[in-house]
Amino acid sequence: MANILVVDDEIGIRELLSEILSDEGHNVLTAENAQQARESRAARAPDLVLLDIWMPDTDGISLLKEWRRENLLNMPVIMMSGHASIDTAVEATHHGAMGFLEKPIALQKLLKSVENALSALAERRLSMPQPFVEAQPPASAAAANQAADAAKDERAAPPVTPHSQLNFNLPLREARDMFERIYFEYHLVMEGGSITLVAEKAGLERTHLYRKLKQLNIDPQKLIKKNT
Repeated sequence: MANILVVDDEIGIRELLSEILSDEGHNVLTAENAQQARESRAARAPDLVLLDIWMPDTDGISLLKEWRRENLLNMPVIMMSGHASIDTAVEATHHGAMGFLEKPIALQKLLKSVENALSALAERRLSMPQPFVEAQPPASAAAANQAADAAKDERAAPPVTPHSQLNFNLPLREARDMFERIYFEYHLVMEGGSITLVAEKAGLERTHLYRKLKQLNIDPQKLIKKNT
């Protein structure tokens, strides 16, 4: 799970991106202008910023330059715009942006861009020098093997879905809703809250799955927090 800051003066864009990225298991913060973006970045350094170019107070390119000038560009930034030219996109890349998304933003392109940015961030962090940690005395071989086996069993054990949760005395529609709720909650926990993976598992389109989860009153974020 990553901390992602979405900066856009359009509330509809902020809410849409926040919902999609939250459903993917990320923690999403939003800002409607450059000043809010500065404050949010200072309060909690994000792992990734989705930054709109055209904003009323300070435009996204100017904010990008500011962060670079003040050595604050230590996270990937993806620019967004519905009116920018190729020259603007090139300029943004020149000043440190990792990518560019054209509005209206295609869902798969958004998820792929976010995935690439976070992968690049992870590689950068791994390549940084690691602090020295004093070695601890080795445990006995038996204790080490026992701990490894316990961890393996814990990872392999799926969430338990008691058969008793199903009530076969309900009308068919209610019983079906109950089954679907158990089914989707199970796979959401197994896939770490990823809507994409659950949609593939269930053989549904993502938009269909979004509607189904809302209909069943399932909040993937709350579900994952409850099971961690």
